[in-house]
Amino acid sequence: MILLASSSENKLAHWKQGLSDIYTPYCLTNLNPLRNELIRKTPDILLLDYDLLGIDSSQTIESLLTLSPKTRIILLSSGISDENEWKLFKAGIKGFCLDMTPPEQIRRAVEAVRRGELWIRRQLVQRMQDELAMAMQEKKHIERAVNSLLENLTKREYEIAILVGRGESNKQIARQLDITERTVKAHLTEIFRKLAISDRIKLALLVKDTAATSNQVFDDNDSDYPTISI
Repeated sequence: MILLASSSENKLAHWKQGLSDIYTPYCLTNLNPLRNELIRKTPDILLLDYDLLGIDSSQTIESLLTLSPKTRIILLSSGISDENEWKLFKAGIKGFCLDMTPPEQIRRAVEAVRRGELWIRRQLVQRMQDELAMAMQEKKHIERAVNSLLENLTKREYEIAILVGRGESNKQIARQLDITERTVKAHLTEIFRKLAISDRIKLALLVKDTAATSNQVFDDNDSDYPTISI
């Protein structure tokens, strides 16, 4: 199901032109009925007019996605800043188009987003790549720092730290390593001292594996709006 939401009848009619032959869009002109329909119908796609969002557009997007997490939102606007557009993507929208984009391109955007892709301008793709690169550098820096700290542990302390990271209790650790719970507690006290942390939750976070991957596929059929598989 596809929802279209705008206070402008002209915009709704324009958006429907590229969709009505294969979809049966349901149109709304107000944000409050839209909230109800998101809960009741959980549409696959929502084409949403930026003008309906109000002052805090990112927060409004997040609240709509809380009501219907599986709905993929394509935002349409007469034009907003790159910074604001990027904030809205980070808030959860899956596509952005100018509101008078040709109907066939709106249809392409809808089909791409339904396939699980992003419909995003190439300028923002570069920003996405830059932020991803920065995040990876920060992650590597943290990993090096953690590894440096963990190197200060003895073999037994390291084994216990890893088991804590896996969520094991003191009793379970004692059984696996064939030692007493008192010994486990003594090792943990020394681990906390060496790593300058105060509890096992912080220890678990230190040793937890946070590796992640990201694959991106570009659609070169459009010079301005590529799609990115996520």
